[in-house]
Amino acid sequence: MELKKLEEALENSWDRKTCHPKTSSLWTPKNPAFGQCKPTALIVQDYFMGEIFYCRRPYHYWNMLLSGKEVDLTRKQFPKGMTMHFAGIKSRHEMLDVESALKALSLERYMLLKERVEDYLSKHS
Repeated sequence: MELKKLEEALENSWDRKTCHPKTSSLWTPKNPAFGQCKPTALIVQDYFMGEIFYCRRPYHYWNMLLSGKEVDLTRKQFPKGMTMHFAGIKSRHEMLDVESALKALSLERYMLLKERVEDYLSKHS
């Protein structure tokens, strides 16, 4: 799997249903990465392993691949020049199973996005 192909699949799979529920009313096709960082980071980890980094303000997730490459496929949702301050590493359990993740429908959004990405990749490989 090439990272560029996964990025294309993700970008073609994002929508209001995969956006964080608290901000989904603000999602638009003009900023498709908006609210997509958590399920996107999980899917990048599915394909490339590594760790998931997070920032508290703005709340944001991105990846550090096993190769040592930092990858943030949803960074473009923020204004240019906005700084992300590393606040730690999140486990999949923290991303999907804790109370705040359950309230944010994290597992459902991740599974929906994963299904769409797999479908896109099967049709465009």
